[in-house]
Amino acid sequence: MKDKEKKGTPAEMLTEADKAEAILKKYDMESDKMEYTGFMAKFVTALAIAFSVFQLYTATFGVLDAQLQRAVHLGFGLSLVYLLYPTRKSWSRHKLHPFDLLLAILGAAAPAYIVIEYQSLVLRAGLTSGLDLYIGLLGLLLVIEAARRVVGIPMVCVVLAFLAYAFLGPYMPGVLAHRGLTVSQLVGHLFYTTEGIFGIPLGVSSTFIFLFILFGAYLESTGLGKFFIDLANSIAGWASGGPAKVAVLSSGLMGTVSGSSVANVVGTGSLTIPMMKKLGYHKNFAGAVEAAASTGGQLMPPVMGAAAFLMAEFVGVPYIDIVKAAIIPAFLYFVGVWLGVHFEAKRTNLKGIPRDQLPKIWTILRDRGHLALPLTIIVYLLVSGYTPMRAALVAIVLAILCSALRKSTRMKPMQVVEGLENGARNVLGVLVACAAAGIIIGVVTKTGVGLKLASGLIELSGGLLLPTMFFTMITAILLGMGVPTTANYVITSTIAAPALVQMGVPVLAAHMFVFYFGIIADVTPPVALAAYAGSGISGGNPLWTGVNASKLAIAAFIIPYMFVLSPTLLMMDATAGGLIVTTVTALIGMVSLSSALIGFLAAACRGWERIVLIVGGLLMISPGLVTDLIGAAMFAAVLTLQLRRSKTADGAFAD
Repeated sequence: MKDKEKKGTPAEMLTEADKAEAILKKYDMESDKMEYTGFMAKFVTALAIAFSVFQLYTATFGVLDAQLQRAVHLGFGLSLVYLLYPTRKSWSRHKLHPFDLLLAILGAAAPAYIVIEYQSLVLRAGLTSGLDLYIGLLGLLLVIEAARRVVGIPMVCVVLAFLAYAFLGPYMPGVLAHRGLTVSQLVGHLFYTTEGIFGIPLGVSSTFIFLFILFGAYLESTGLGKFFIDLANSIAGWASGGPAKVAVLSSGLMGTVSGSSVANVVGTGSLTIPMMKKLGYHKNFAGAVEAAASTGGQLMPPVMGAAAFLMAEFVGVPYIDIVKAAIIPAFLYFVGVWLGVHFEAKRTNLKGIPRDQLPKIWTILRDRGHLALPLTIIVYLLVSGYTPMRAALVAIVLAILCSALRKSTRMKPMQVVEGLENGARNVLGVLVACAAAGIIIGVVTKTGVGLKLASGLIELSGGLLLPTMFFTMITAILLGMGVPTTANYVITSTIAAPALVQMGVPVLAAHMFVFYFGIIADVTPPVALAAYAGSGISGGNPLWTGVNASKLAIAAFIIPYMFVLSPTLLMMDATAGGLIVTTVTALIGMVSLSSALIGFLAAACRGWERIVLIVGGLLMISPGLVTDLIGAAMFAAVLTLQLRRSKTADGAFAD
């Protein structure tokens, strides 16, 4: 009997792995790739490795001229996209279609034209010949089609809407009207300058982002993800609702190196969601916990869904300033999700996992703690003044060396090579999103539509800050639905952030505001990709999983208002005393709101208590001594009443 059980276990594990892989492919387009064998598998591997080698070489010995570096980067990326993502989902995933082969060749050829004709193009200074026009138009179409395959239809619709606006300007109403562009003008601007496809987003992708994604690929190869999950289990698995808290903690740790909420859900959720269901959490809530926590991973420094690098360029501040600004808001977000999990566990009386069934923290740190050294060192290097590119290069080498400190984690030579391949494959989604976002930015810079949209938002809100923030929030959530992190940040920072800047909001706070709401679209129904992935694993209802995830992620709906009204939370012009007071009151506000939404603080909440807690929490979130004191008093009053009620109930039970 025991032998039969042993034989059945691998099959069951394989089934769970296949299920997780299927969910990842369904909700994360970047993961739904071709699966070649034979010559094509070797060719794609060689191309991906060559891509990584080019990036490492230029990072080590100096990048090429901006347009050349970005053109080579795009050429590698487009050719790999067309080799790995078929035109139609119904086509074979094991055999390359001739049409895709043609597009892969053209995808390499169009950017190569810029490399070959670079001197001639510079001398012509923006004057496009007939051949330039055709090659540029082909390049635009190839980027848009690549975006359809890798990023999704929502991104393509936004790009096409901006392209249509470029031509239809004379027919637009009121403030949106502008002189229409010709095809030659638009193609010349979008494909032959650094204001369009080869603009800042692709420039950041071809330098910082690629190296950080390669760094993440090597960390994944070392088993860092399993280390984070085991560490989270040892720290929180024994507490009330232990597996759910493990999901929050492990997703937060994974978020330091991962930039995909769906990948986080599948990676950690395939372990934590079954544990939560076994403990007694409803399947809709179990999926929601992982969705909310994994989405928060994109808000966690230093990677932040790769948008941190773009934000540094757009705002014009050092990258480390973005990391510092994101620390307290990310901490508050995860505290909010943790509190929601805790109060739900208390409300339903869910226990943790017995300590004797959990891994020992010191054993984990002794055996695998060295795997986290590269992550610690890269933060130290950034704080010490190293450029992100140099810090990432050092960290990549350290990831390989640190894995060799113990035989159980040591990377074999083939794994080092596989890391190069995985890094190139993993960057494709970001690369294509950056190239497509460059089209949007190019239209904005050529037509000035960004400022016009900002003026429209301000006019709609009557020139008042709070209504402007509300409409900006709605815009960012709508634009962020179904669009990857990097792309949605570029779109929202181009369209929505200028409205806040015009209202006097600091530039960094405005960009962080739209970034947060673009991210939270992943758990906002009806298009909540992270919640859909979570429900796929838990077997729950996607809509209710999304609703529960939105409740748990309430902090993300509130924190952006906090740091716009009080930039101290972003460590902008902050004193130690002011930072402590603002953070503490914000934490108490998070406790008040989370308990109200779940319906439990020290005891089950009555209807009026929930209202008082919500009002008190919102008052503490709004900066100001008077509002903080009133909010704290309201929270303290409800807490005192519930503690007395809880003691009375315990006494009656004892009697």
